[in-house]
Amino acid sequence: MTTLRYLAIALLLLLALPAHARESLEQLVAAAPPGATLSVPAGVHAVHLKLDKPLTLIGEPGAILDGGGYGDIVRISAANVTVRGLILRHSGSDLTAMNAGIFIERTARDVVIDGNRIEDSLFGVYLDGAANVRVERNVIRGMRALRVADRGDGIHLWNDTGCTIDGNDIAGSRDGIYVYVSSHNTITRNVVHDVRYGVHYMYSQDNLLQGNVSRGNLAGYALMSSHHLKVIGNSSADDASYGFLLNYIAHSEIAGNRVYRVKGQSDDAGGTIEGTEGKGLFVYLSQFNSFHDNLVADSQIGIHVTAGSENNRLWGNHFEDNRIQVKYVQNLAQEWSERGRGNFWSDYLGWDLDADGIGDIPFRPNDGVDVLLWKYPSARNLMSSPSVLLLRYVQRAFPVFTPPSVQDSHPLMKATPATP
Repeated sequence: MTTLRYLAIALLLLLALPAHARESLEQLVAAAPPGATLSVPAGVHAVHLKLDKPLTLIGEPGAILDGGGYGDIVRISAANVTVRGLILRHSGSDLTAMNAGIFIERTARDVVIDGNRIEDSLFGVYLDGAANVRVERNVIRGMRALRVADRGDGIHLWNDTGCTIDGNDIAGSRDGIYVYVSSHNTITRNVVHDVRYGVHYMYSQDNLLQGNVSRGNLAGYALMSSHHLKVIGNSSADDASYGFLLNYIAHSEIAGNRVYRVKGQSDDAGGTIEGTEGKGLFVYLSQFNSFHDNLVADSQIGIHVTAGSENNRLWGNHFEDNRIQVKYVQNLAQEWSERGRGNFWSDYLGWDLDADGIGDIPFRPNDGVDVLLWKYPSARNLMSSPSVLLLRYVQRAFPVFTPPSVQDSHPLMKATPATP
């Protein structure tokens, strides 16, 4: 009789346990009605979840989804799905299959990925043609054990529209945020460090990139083959090769950004590798863009313009203490001021007799000798020769001998904080 009583009590206790103590997480997800909210209990759940209906998944403190090193940890194919407050780890490492911590398929709409920690995953979050997705406040760490070329991206957008990528912390991936063939997206307030490119754009348009932070990457912002971008109020600090790299960018606004200490790539002796000098702004084959109120400081080259980059407008920028302020390798004269307002150059030696804040003589950052040395680096051996000194003197005394270059006719006398 006593044994039966104990068995009855044990059965009652079992029935009183919450459902998640008796069923696997996959079973709970499969049984949940559309629109349900599921609480994921603390502990390690070895899962590969497929969310194919509207559902909200919220992790209790200490809830971990472990992919076991293969496949995707969570795959979303439905609209109105939310994944919040979980730790996701150990996705697969197959680049061809695009294994991810969270993979969002093109059938998904209005998905929210919020406040999760995704670690040791090939791609952190992969958006494959989805729309109106919000990826916010997540911490994403890639597979550091892999070579950079073998890693995925922290957040990868492919053919997505109307998405918001906001407030994420990304490190250890190939690129922090990669945007490919995606329009009308907003990327704001993300912090990206220890990757190849902090933010990488390809073939995208009508995007807003604002308030992001890049530090310690090979390049801060690699913007390529895109147009109608708004790049506002971002920062790059201690990136190795480029603060902002623009390659075939058109009709875009680059404003209020800050670039510090782009020092180039170093060799074993601590010197800069030839051809890898750090560039705050690198403008290559880019046209009809406006650059204003940006700050570039303490870098090897402030701005490098080349390869047919024409019809760009520059004003209100601040170039401070860069070893070379401007490297301009083109045969077309360009004016870098707008409506009587030029840029601040820390090495400007002119004067302001009328005290209007504008220099009285134009600023010309380069002469023919500079261009000659950039085209023929071996000519540096003649830098102190009488012939080179004479050529510089002739160009200063007789401007008619000066080749087409950049001129700022209204240089600013004072540095002011860069604002968008």
